Amino acid sequence: MARLRVAFVGLPLAALLLAADGHDVVYAGICRDRAPGTRRLRARLGRGRVFVKPSLTAHADRVRALAPDVVVSWFWTRKVPASFREAARLAAFGVHPSLLPRHRGGDPYFAAIDAGDTVTGVTAHLLEDAYDTGHVLGRRALTLDPSWSAWRLAKRLDRPSLSLLREVTRAYAEGRPPTPEPQDEALATEAGLLSEEDLELDLSMTAEQLARRVRAASPYPGAYLFVGEALLTIVRAEATPAAPHGLQPGEIAVDPGGAAIVKTRDGGLRLLAARLADDDDDAPDEAGEREPGPERELDRGEIADLVRALARGGEERRFP
Repeated sequence: MARLRVAFVGLPLAALLLAADGHDVVYAGICRDRAPGTRRLRARLGRGRVFVKPSLTAHADRVRALAPDVVVSWFWTRKVPASFREAARLAAFGVHPSLLPRHRGGDPYFAAIDAGDTVTGVTAHLLEDAYDTGHVLGRRALTLDPSWSAWRLAKRLDRPSLSLLREVTRAYAEGRPPTPEPQDEALATEAGLLSEEDLELDLSMTAEQLARRVRAASPYPGAYLFVGEALLTIVRAEATPAAPHGLQPGEIAVDPGGAAIVKTRDGGLRLLAARLADDDDDAPDEAGEREPGPERELDRGEIADLVRALARGGEERRFP
């Protein structure tokens, strides 16, 4: 296999693997501070090749002088400008964690779970000016387990994503590059970054839709609702076909099994774990990474105790 000169942007793990495959990583732009593997990458590549949070526009001339064969992106969270991409002799490509053109954008994990997809995956594609719109170079599919949270899905997609990235790079090195296939715009959906409105649980939705939204936003930033004056970020919940008798949609009670259940349009949402609002301070880092924080959760029994305490205090059972 020929050895490619690679200009890399993203998280260090992929650059380390490309170097281990025998490629010459002549430039590595790391997308965030203290990303795991940065020190190891510096030791592997030597001084002057690793840059943390660089301006790719400012570094375009530097990279062009390095004469890379390919520009490779793996979880670079900003656009790769044309001046940087065009430094590549062969191609500029990356891998997106969805089956493009479905779920283009910044949060495909949330989008796949929230939509009820049963299959998702990863897509290698050429880099263009617009996010996630370039011709497809390859895909890997993954069956989506209905119990997975967004964080779990992200971890499950890492291995196929890295494997596909290495496979496409190897194909270019061996002189048999994949045939680029245009994306079908009629099938495109967007997976933009979440707003607070997206995260507030809408109790006019079905119980199954609400349970999916909880998983899609878990563990961070988390979907939320109010229990009286208490703001709860719901970490785990499950749909149930029935709620305690007499409840109206939006009301909450404790069932005979000791779990708090919110009445929904068509059944109930059983609350299994939650965080109080004050426990959210250490949630995502500056890059929006969803790493699970310290376990400071209310379990189902503690949530039920909170509901009972509010009931004794005369709080309304209906959410505001």
